[in-house]
Amino acid sequence: MTQQIATATDGRQPQEVASDVSAEETESAERSIRATCPECSGRIVHDAEHGEHACAECGLVLDADELDYGPEWRAGDDEDADERRRVGAPLTERRHDKGLSTTIGWRNQDAYGNELSARKRSQLRRLRTWNERFTAKTAQERNLKHAFGELERMASALDLPEPCRETAAVLYRRAVDEELLPGRSIEAMATACLYAAARQHGTPRTWATFESVSRVEIGRVQRAYRYLSRELGLEIAPADPLQYLGQFASALSISDEAEHVAREILETAKEKGIHVGKSPAGLAASAIYAAARLTNERVTQKTIDEQTGVSEFTIRNRYQELLDAYGPHAEC
Repeated sequence: MTQQIATATDGRQPQEVASDVSAEETESAERSIRATCPECSGRIVHDAEHGEHACAECGLVLDADELDYGPEWRAGDDEDADERRRVGAPLTERRHDKGLSTTIGWRNQDAYGNELSARKRSQLRRLRTWNERFTAKTAQERNLKHAFGELERMASALDLPEPCRETAAVLYRRAVDEELLPGRSIEAMATACLYAAARQHGTPRTWATFESVSRVEIGRVQRAYRYLSRELGLEIAPADPLQYLGQFASALSISDEAEHVAREILETAKEKGIHVGKSPAGLAASAIYAAARLTNERVTQKTIDEQTGVSEFTIRNRYQELLDAYGPHAEC
């Protein structure tokens, strides 16, 4: 009866159905046998590294030379792996659609590098226009698209790392989801998110640096940052003066010796608690000025002000205090 029903439903002969049933039973029996070791009835485990099925108790290898369906290349880190994948761009928070939409290139060339005809160029131009419209259909998507464009522009100008940019995009998405944007500038909130992300990742920048790349006044950015930090409950620890030392030393082109002395000055100041309640960027700039004087390098307070955004007044108030804490070596 079972074979007749099977024949009526799928058109196969009874012998074919019977053979399929027997094959499934055989495969099920083989799986049950493989679940235990035939020698000691121990548990069978899978070694993915060597492509083997072996007994966990006696070590008997049941299956070997398993096919590896993974990639044939090797990657040292996640970023390298993303670059080598051939299944499209990775998902990212820095795109309003997380990178899932189609992108039409701006080049008017075919796959072989040949120039397209006027008719094809006109067709591509219309496709780009409609593709641009369809990728951001709602007001929220257009908001995210504009904000993430600003984030990418400022992060590139400040040379911030990829993880920092991803964190800034996540913070901005949270602000949009919790409706913190109404009544506030998109550019100000985007700059505030990037400032908070830079602090979280240990790569802070001064407010003066952000003012040089932002399209809004720094006062509005500071208010947006305080509001964002309060509403999202961001717990950001105070910046370490040493985190500013590398970027300041690079901008001022001081020697390795002067940078080493400045690091020692800051470490001594931290041990003695002088850094508490003071601007980390101001301490880093003052330490560089003090180190330059100790190593006989000509770095003026005005130059430091222009390159780091720390005022000459702050440097004058801090550098002698740092030298006094540094001890007997601070004779300049």
